[in-house]
Amino acid sequence: EDDQLRERISEIKQEIEAKLSTKRQELEDLRKDFREVSEDSERNRIDNQIDTAKKELKQLTKDTLDDLLPEVFAIVKDTCRRMVGQEFMVKGHPTAWNMVPFDVQLIGGMALHDGKIAEMATGEGKTLVATLPLFLNALVGRGAHLVTVNDYLASRDAEWMSPIFNFHGMRVGCITTGMDFESRRDAYAADVTYGMNSE
Repeated sequence: EDDQLRERISEIKQEIEAKLSTKRQELEDLRKDFREVSEDSERNRIDNQIDTAKKELKQLTKDTLDDLLPEVFAIVKDTCRRMVGQEFMVKGHPTAWNMVPFDVQLIGGMALHDGKIAEMATGEGKTLVATLPLFLNALVGRGAHLVTVNDYLASRDAEWMSPIFNFHGMRVGCITTGMDFESRRDAYAADVTYGMNSE
């Protein structure tokens, strides 16, 4: 049964890729043309086409993810439910998973995905809520980033929430102050990257 969930996520990734591939290729072709042309008026014309194609790709991505949001959020919720009672190491301490998003938290995730602010008090589950839009946007394959206020929260939340992503074969990275270039590059290459605002 776990494999059915994982399989559906793989199918969703393929569906997203299929919907976006033509527009991505068009954009790549325009960028190639731009690099090869030297005449200013032609470069300006192609540059305008690139801007239009970028906007169209952004809108197509949003529309595609919006359509998939209910199913993907349900899969994340079900993933959380399946992990209840399992223990994971968080900051060197064994921690039992006991979180399944409530409806109000799903709504918070929808607001975040839509680019809105979701105000939540301490203990209302901001860390869990953030996994919903992170997971959905990570399916595009371009990396999804969560920005928080300090290194401790970035590393704690990355460790604490990583079981949700790991369950589906996604990799979680974390950017902290003073990381060397290789580690930083590796963290940015992950499906989901946690880090603080100054990093």
